[in-house]
Amino acid sequence: MNSPFRYAICNETFGDWPLTKACDLAAEAGYGGIEIAPFTLAALATDITAAQRGEIRRTIARAGLDCVGLHWLLAKTEGFHVAHPDTDVRNQTVDYLGDLARLCHDIGGRVLVFGSPKQRSLLPGVTPEQAIDHLREVFTRLVPVLETTDTVVALEPLSPVETDVLTTAAETCRLIDAIGSPHVRLHLDVKAMAAEPTPTPEIIVASAPYLEHFHANDENLQGPGFGGVDFLPIFRALDEISYAGWISVEVFDYAPGAERLARESIEYMQRIEAELA
Repeated sequence: MNSPFRYAICNETFGDWPLTKACDLAAEAGYGGIEIAPFTLAALATDITAAQRGEIRRTIARAGLDCVGLHWLLAKTEGFHVAHPDTDVRNQTVDYLGDLARLCHDIGGRVLVFGSPKQRSLLPGVTPEQAIDHLREVFTRLVPVLETTDTVVALEPLSPVETDVLTTAAETCRLIDAIGSPHVRLHLDVKAMAAEPTPTPEIIVASAPYLEHFHANDENLQGPGFGGVDFLPIFRALDEISYAGWISVEVFDYAPGAERLARESIEYMQRIEAELA
């Protein structure tokens, strides 16, 4: 084992819990970080005042956690799309992603996970090649704000069930190369990688130079250890590439309950990590 993994959890796992309660439970369960979905804070990032941002940052710190950053960036918003044929819509989207980068910085985070399948999927009249070109334009234009805020956008390949733009890690890495900034990197998600024909450990190793952030979950949409995905070869691959970023639990089926998802996910991951020693 090269170095201990760092574990975080996404705050929407806790539903309508106050952030203080969610952070306290996460810390008590053994997590070192928390990852924030902006819609749990306000309808728009711009609705969150400087005072509120300071309090969010202090709440996370008081629990002894680090703020990992943001994910679900455009969830529950209207009017934003990174591959829209209308230049005005893309301009508005660049501006709002900049607002999110500033929010991320203000609450102590660094990573912005860009999944947002609905806000990147092909629209009528837009070819796949045009969509990729629009993404390259949008994220290239975002780079100056990322540099100023010392944040990183981590682009997330998603399954073809979720979107038809950026559905493989390899395609996403090619886009990252085209953008050519250390502030635009790769995010990998276990559930999403399961849709690729290439085995997940091989994707991780092949993507090593690009990898910024990692989501742990299962194909059944619950936490690691709650389904059939074996994390031992996944963690072996992360260890092989000396991955030093966060491993963050992100679930989509909350049926087991927040406390059980939080506790049993990290307990399972810690058991798997111990097998690497």
